[in-house]
Amino acid sequence: MTEKYLMLNDIDAYNISFRLSSYVWDVASKWEYSAKRTAGEQFITATESISANIAEGFGRYFKKDKIKF
Repeated sequence: MTEKYLMLNDIDAYNISFRLSSYVWDVASKWEYSAKRTAGEQFITATESISANIAEGFGRYFKKDKIKF
């Protein structure tokens, strides 16, 4: 019997958030400099942190750590 292990790319929330961050990069890169420098950086950082937090939580070993993330 072969066991299939869950991979990070099997998690829908991770894939959606990863695509969202790519989309936000595309949109924000077209803004004028002042908007890109103020709201754009925060917007990009916030959307990138979603998939990063999912990936970090996925890599946790203990159940309590996984729940935390």
